[in-house]
Amino acid sequence: MDKIDLPPVGPDDLPLSLLEMGCLGRFELITHPLPKNRPLPPHSTLPHGLPPTCLDLKTEVEKRFLRDPAWLPVHDVDDAFHKFLKISMRDKEVDSLLHCSLSPLHSGLSVVRDPTTGMLLDFTEVLLEDTGLSAKNSLSLQRQPGPPSGSLRGSNTNYPFLPGSKTLTLRKRKKKRDCLFLALDLLTVPPGLKAGVDFSDKEAKATKSEVNLLSLLSTFDDIIDALPEEKEGVSRKEETVKLPRTNSLEELGIKDSGNSPSQPSANTVRLSEQKKNPQQEDKEDLKKWAIPVDISAPCDDFYKRIPDPAFKYPFELDVFQKQAILRLEAHDSVFVAAHTSAGKTVVAEYAIALSQKHMTRTIYTSPIKALSNQKFRDFKTTFGDLGLLTGDVQLSPESSCLIMTTEILRSMLYNGSEVIRDLEWVIFDEVHYINDAELCFSLCCIQISCDVVVCQRGVVWEEVLIMLPEHVSIILLSATVPNAVEFSEWIGRIKKWPIYVISTIKRPVPLEHYLYTGNSTKTQKELFLLLDSTGNFLTKGYYAAVEAKKERTSKYAQSFGTKNVSQHNTTASQDRAVWQTLLNYLSQRQQTPVVAFTFSRTCCDENARSLTSLDLTSSIEKSEIHSFLQKSLTRLRGGDQQLPQILLMRDLLKRGIGVHHSGILPFLKEIIEMLFSRGLVKVLFATETFAMGVNMPARTIVFDSIRKHNGTGFRNLLPGEYIQMAGRAGRRGLDATGTVIILCKAGVHDMGDLHAMMLGKPTVLHSQFRLTYTMILNLLRVEALRVTDMMRRSFSENHRDTQAHEKRISELRNTLSSLPPRDTEGQLSDILSYYHTITELCITTETLQSVNGLKALSVGRVVIVNNSQHHNALGVILQVSNDAVNRTFTALIICEKGNDEVAGDDQSNKAFHPIYSTSLFIPEGPCSHTVQKLKLQDISAITTKTLKVIPERIIDNYNKRQQPRFRLDPPGQAISTATQELLRLAEASPNGITTLDPVNDLHLKGVDVVEGVMRHRVLQDCLKDFHCIHSPTFTEQFARVQERMSVQEELDMLLFLVSDQSLTLLPEYHQRIKVLEALQYVDSTGAVQLKGRVACQISSHELLLTELLFENTLSPLAPEESAALLSCLVFTQNTQIDPHITNTLQEGISQVLNVAQRIGELQRDCGIAQTAEDFVAQFKFGLTEVVYCWARGMVSTDLKTNHPTRLDEILKEVRQAARIVGDSVLGSKMERASLAIRRDVVFTASLYTH
Repeated sequence: MDKIDLPPVGPDDLPLSLLEMGCLGRFELITHPLPKNRPLPPHSTLPHGLPPTCLDLKTEVEKRFLRDPAWLPVHDVDDAFHKFLKISMRDKEVDSLLHCSLSPLHSGLSVVRDPTTGMLLDFTEVLLEDTGLSAKNSLSLQRQPGPPSGSLRGSNTNYPFLPGSKTLTLRKRKKKRDCLFLALDLLTVPPGLKAGVDFSDKEAKATKSEVNLLSLLSTFDDIIDALPEEKEGVSRKEETVKLPRTNSLEELGIKDSGNSPSQPSANTVRLSEQKKNPQQEDKEDLKKWAIPVDISAPCDDFYKRIPDPAFKYPFELDVFQKQAILRLEAHDSVFVAAHTSAGKTVVAEYAIALSQKHMTRTIYTSPIKALSNQKFRDFKTTFGDLGLLTGDVQLSPESSCLIMTTEILRSMLYNGSEVIRDLEWVIFDEVHYINDAELCFSLCCIQISCDVVVCQRGVVWEEVLIMLPEHVSIILLSATVPNAVEFSEWIGRIKKWPIYVISTIKRPVPLEHYLYTGNSTKTQKELFLLLDSTGNFLTKGYYAAVEAKKERTSKYAQSFGTKNVSQHNTTASQDRAVWQTLLNYLSQRQQTPVVAFTFSRTCCDENARSLTSLDLTSSIEKSEIHSFLQKSLTRLRGGDQQLPQILLMRDLLKRGIGVHHSGILPFLKEIIEMLFSRGLVKVLFATETFAMGVNMPARTIVFDSIRKHNGTGFRNLLPGEYIQMAGRAGRRGLDATGTVIILCKAGVHDMGDLHAMMLGKPTVLHSQFRLTYTMILNLLRVEALRVTDMMRRSFSENHRDTQAHEKRISELRNTLSSLPPRDTEGQLSDILSYYHTITELCITTETLQSVNGLKALSVGRVVIVNNSQHHNALGVILQVSNDAVNRTFTALIICEKGNDEVAGDDQSNKAFHPIYSTSLFIPEGPCSHTVQKLKLQDISAITTKTLKVIPERIIDNYNKRQQPRFRLDPPGQAISTATQELLRLAEASPNGITTLDPVNDLHLKGVDVVEGVMRHRVLQDCLKDFHCIHSPTFTEQFARVQERMSVQEELDMLLFLVSDQSLTLLPEYHQRIKVLEALQYVDSTGAVQLKGRVACQISSHELLLTELLFENTLSPLAPEESAALLSCLVFTQNTQIDPHITNTLQEGISQVLNVAQRIGELQRDCGIAQTAEDFVAQFKFGLTEVVYCWARGMVSTDLKTNHPTRLDEILKEVRQAARIVGDSVLGSKMERASLAIRRDVVFTASLYTH
């Protein structure tokens, strides 16, 4: 109600005022007189007046529905009237303002039973621990469950559950905190008091351990499985609890457990922890976490060890499958690296069945959504209780097994989803794609319908592996990779449990690789075996293919295995002849179905369309194909059924020909995949993405070329890529061998390229971990989690051996404390400064040696030698090696008599001389000589003198006299002359000989060289001012300082290596924190602000979307305009076409570019390497007009080849972010935009899910 200003009281006004009667809403008239010249005061019986209430309903309704036409619906008037009645008829509940949640109970009732009969005797009150824990303040699994509405996805205000790798860290921190009082000798009892505070571990003082029923039952299981485990030689992960023999359970301290069956007992864990001593924990830190499993021997006792398996297969399992199942039964984590089509899915199926048996849950993840849909169909027929969670689909989320994308699992972990409580297994499929960055580029360019491109999958996988709680076991399924043990070692170390590595030795169906040179009916049998089924590379077949190709080439084009053969050297008619000939030949030999891998979508389409006369299906198969197509296409509306792509594919499929690439409609690709799995598609022209885990083996695989485009240029296929695609050949149980054919259309490929591609090692797994703003903000909002912990546990920091470093640090600290103290009194007061100065001088000298001109070090040059055997000794160069990397110099050096025979491998190690001197070495007795091979760092200076020597005679004579028979022979004339000349030079200049100046004589003008020379001169002058060198005990004290400083330097280096300062990504982390602080996503203390909480909801381009949201860029746009504008975040192709769009949308594009430019410049100013131009260039608006027309209901074929699933996900993320901000209008607008684009064939439901 608006405030009314009353005029002052006049002389004729009656003395009236109103009194509000509490919360009743009534008023009482007061007529007593008021003092003069005072206004009427507001009276009330409440001390602060009435509590605030909502606006008058009538005024609100008029303003909202009658005065604002935008709120008045035009069509659905009845629905608006019902909403009006619902608002106007609501009851006011003032008491709800005083509502508060109930405080948690701090105690509970425990049942007292008779130990023999089990009869209930009494109830006792027990105190409950951690009663105030919730998802808003705790990472513990013991916290109270959240509301059911947020149990699946969680909430951005929830804490995540404690990662498994953090449990031991927090335990060690607690132990260090408890030991702090002992280490610092602090008081635990205040002076004057009898009692104090006990900081010791109370659990360790427990005199009577508590055991629950679950731990007792697990003990009997351990006894049953003891013998097989001993045979295998692998100790169990959990220690068994030795229980005394008693007559009742009461004597064992057993009580009823309140833990849920799906969670491990806390008491069991506590008992195992109590039995561990510090030495055992140190052994655990240093032990190997990756355990390779031997599969060469058969597993004969498999059915004895698992008499009642969770899932029974109708076929005999392979050894690697049995070993994996044995590890799953022990609740261990496994890494299965098996050949393509070897049967890795069996391990995933058994894990799902095992979780259903245990009444727990399993999550299955895959690199792309298409594979998730296929696995959903396969597992659905097997298990039934199955759910699917992708960006646009949510089916049966309450199921025991959930198939989802990795990004959704990461979001659930960060948001504290309640599903994580019941989770037993997480299955990661196709792990070898973790570092395929080029596949990421191809998926970006072709707009494949996947949630996130695969290059981002690597960092997401690493985040999920780190964030998984301790009770969740991991199953990794991959093709054969060289560093499976290294990858598993990393996972085991960060999770603190062993990872069992199981790898297959060979393929179940061997492959034969051929070269094909035919192009007509006469030459259709020109198939040459290059690699047989045993892995032998047959050069005879290669030369035969070259000869066959030569017979049909002109003399100008003849070449022996032409290298870098391009697929563009043949015409379309020549390609058609090759394919027609080959496919007819394979069909006659009954070697279909065939998958023809072609690394171009255009070539796939052209090859399929050119085979107009090829018909590979029978009449029965044509009828089956027609029926399946008709049944599937009924899901589309009439107009979509007549799309050119569908009409073309209908004709090709009836003849047994299919095309599979990202340009095909997702709905149509699923039809082709299902027909291929039924054997009705005989020839499938596909790109590389068809080999990504799709379980659709073929009889024959054909490579159109062995070269592909990687985004910047053409290159040969990598061994891992070739093996992944070629591995699709050979159907287990149907084919004795699989056939792989490489086409030689323009010429035979180079033998070296073929050998490297077929027999080379697959690419090792590399870390793709990188910092993202979303990850930083998600971790900053939880105080117990740190970004540096995430970086330290990433695979990129796997080289850090922290446990060994910490052990060495402890040893060095003990050594440092045991060293004798140094004398710093009197003349020795500056000995420490002298040590630092002479150390810097030595480092500067070595630096100058490394940049000295090698041209001056020629035969006959006189040099000064300093190493462990010689100090300032003159030598002459006799020979220079040709090795440019480790160049050595053979030199004749003068020395004392008796020192000429001292030589060893460590002669190049320099001795640290306490007093710096330029005085040359002059022998005290007879002058002798030695010939040694010197490294560059052994030559401290190059003199201006040269000698005429005969190197061959000197070296031969010296080597001859090293033999025992000639050891007493006098040196030759050449050696004697050179030795006398060197001695004469030393005696002529005992205080130092003139050396070549790097700047003036060697003409080295580099800035580093000039600065080094100047620093060298300054340091030499500084050495004259020290007094410590005159002390009689200088040598002894300097040795002590040198020993102490060497230990201290090693200790400082190790302390740096184990600290956060040595993390590779730490500078980038500080740079990104500066960006977030400048944009006010976090404050100076690292606390996440409102903009940061909004950015946590956005998976990609979080900064740009958040800035657009807070600057109200999307508010003036219509829903279809908003969808069109945000399409720049998913479109990656470069186009030269200017879109024809509205002025409002054009202004929105300008604002997006301005915001992107501002963010890019800010990132550059904060030190991030990406330029502002590159940051802005990633947003492309070529799809803006297409999306705008599509959202308005128009038909556009361009959108159908660029699936807008990701755009729909972005709209949903913006909607959720708008609701966090409180902008309900924008949230509803994003919802309408999402509904506008979700129509017709683009968003037709997957055939795999129905």
